[in-house]
Amino acid sequence: MKPSIPKGTRDFLPAEVRRRDYIFSVIKKHFRRFGYQPIETPVMENLATLTGKYGEEGDKLLFKVLNNGNFLGKADATALAEKDSDKVLASISKRGLRYDLTVPFARYVVMHQNELAFPFKRYAIMPVWRADRPQKGRYQEFYQCDADVVGSDSLLYEAELTQLLDGVFHELGLKAVIRLNNRKILAGLAEIAGMADNMMDMTIAIDKLDKIGWNKVAEDLTNQGANAGALQVIKQFLDANSLESVAPLLAGSEVGKQGIAELQEVFDLVAAQPTNNKIEFDVTLARGLNYYTGAIWEVAVDTDAPGQENIKMGSIAGGGRYADLTSIFGMKDMPGVGVSFGAERIYDVLQDLDAFPEDASEDLQYLILCLDKSILTHGFGLVSRLRARGIHADLYPKSTKLQKMMKYADQRGVPEVVIIGSQEMESGNYTVKNMKTGNQQNMMEKQFEGLPE
Repeated sequence: MKPSIPKGTRDFLPAEVRRRDYIFSVIKKHFRRFGYQPIETPVMENLATLTGKYGEEGDKLLFKVLNNGNFLGKADATALAEKDSDKVLASISKRGLRYDLTVPFARYVVMHQNELAFPFKRYAIMPVWRADRPQKGRYQEFYQCDADVVGSDSLLYEAELTQLLDGVFHELGLKAVIRLNNRKILAGLAEIAGMADNMMDMTIAIDKLDKIGWNKVAEDLTNQGANAGALQVIKQFLDANSLESVAPLLAGSEVGKQGIAELQEVFDLVAAQPTNNKIEFDVTLARGLNYYTGAIWEVAVDTDAPGQENIKMGSIAGGGRYADLTSIFGMKDMPGVGVSFGAERIYDVLQDLDAFPEDASEDLQYLILCLDKSILTHGFGLVSRLRARGIHADLYPKSTKLQKMMKYADQRGVPEVVIIGSQEMESGNYTVKNMKTGNQQNMMEKQFEGLPE
């Protein structure tokens, strides 16, 4: 059998895993710095938990898990005969792989509400699955890195999460554009355009503007019932590029004015503190997820930044505020807000930019090479003592040609090798060679230093 893996998934070589761990460690450090606590939820959730939370398009992307045992024995016979996959599925699958980390978090909060202190700030770094068409930067299995806070409607958290996004990308050495909008502003637009009953369809169409252009968006809106007057209102709205220019267009909508006021407060809070990346209002930002009710974020690579001009990538982070996500599980009045980092896309961008730190792919500081079989016991003792001191070290397991051992060291990406012959063994003064520069020096054991943890 020819080995293969499912489409939209990937294997990772050791160096790639270490680079990914570097990304996760930076994100986790900032999550903890802002007071977020770690939780974990199951890979699988009940389908009843997941369906209806991501819109019709999202439901189609859920991976379903077949029931245990003879699942066909309990299948809907009529649906089977009619080859109706949707009806059959309801009788043979009760579980699905999680689509994101937010809906499971809402379920978690409801189930553990008596064990949590609110506002509750949590982070999670775990894989999710979506039956999406694989392409660059889009996979069917990928990690999300989420930070959410529930139990407060304070706009301070919108400002805090904006700072969090800014801090992570600054430490990663990636210039980003952090774009914000507010779903209440979009609700106001739907109201004045006469599409209040079709707001979800309107936002889904608007969210595709940068991909398909206005003409196609207008066609989609027309199919959703928008008339010429509505299209004119929406087009004028989408052409606005600041809160100041949008505000007059929403003068007749109370919910729209509330969205303007909320977003202005967030921008004022953020502007009062130093930041490192562009933070902008984007009137076209819609993010079609059903549960967003307030602020929404989307982060992209800043292609105006030197060296990043040729990066082609979609959003690398995003998020939003939700007013009543837990109410679908029977717990009302639990507002929340959160952001999610797209670790896979961040990895691809840093790889394209060759922006990983040199030591991000290193796992060893020293590889010990013994020039004679009789020295291996001494080499094993040395590597054991180095490891006991917290130094990342390894021992080539046999004595062979130096060229072969050096090739192995090069393949492992080891920064330095320790070469031990009979003279070094007797004196304890070892030959240490830098694999990048070729420089050699003699070092006593006590001079060896480890990788920073």
